[in-house]
Amino acid sequence: MTTTEQSTAAAPRTKGSVYSLQGTLLEACSCKVLCPCWIGEDPDTGHCDAFVAYHFEKGTIKGVDVSGLSMVNVCKIPGNVLTPKSWKILVLVDDRATDAQFAALQDAYFGRLGGPLADLAQLVGEVVGVERVPMTHEVRGGVGTLKVGDLVDSEMEPYRGPDGSTTTLRDSVFSTIPGSPAYVAKAKKNRVNIPQHGMVWSFEGRNAIQGDYVIDFSG
Repeated sequence: MTTTEQSTAAAPRTKGSVYSLQGTLLEACSCKVLCPCWIGEDPDTGHCDAFVAYHFEKGTIKGVDVSGLSMVNVCKIPGNVLTPKSWKILVLVDDRATDAQFAALQDAYFGRLGGPLADLAQLVGEVVGVERVPMTHEVRGGVGTLKVGDLVDSEMEPYRGPDGSTTTLRDSVFSTIPGSPAYVAKAKKNRVNIPQHGMVWSFEGRNAIQGDYVIDFSG
């Protein structure tokens, strides 16, 4: 981990909510639709190149308000998604975040505060960097768009049932939004250009996941 990952975890924990987060997820990867990782199977090509993007419509982490911010993990996963300490990630944080917000997001998503996000963090073996980047994360009319500087560019839309409702994935063995259903989707484009970390790809018509989530942990 880098020197930018200054922790607030040493601060005394008060009773009540440790983190309470509500927002939207946009995720796309190199697998064909539908993604095998969410049901615990190996990636289609044996490895997975992905991004996992969170927008926090409302949220607090140890009393720090993170509402309105976004965060993206760009991931290289060398095998089965559930293998502990196997992911290599680059963390991109909304450049509007204050130092306190920047630290709080890292504390929660690096697993320092416990709860379901700590379980997810156990899959990460290497954090190659943490950077502030301007980003746009939107879901309009069901279409999700993500733009992170000149590093990440994606557009996706969920599958729908015969009545127009979104196709959902529930009770899966793996989830990046624990406790919430995911909307199975397809990415019209999924482009990442971060050559300094070996993260360069461009896919069309491959797997994506969208979701609305609420993640609460009271310690």
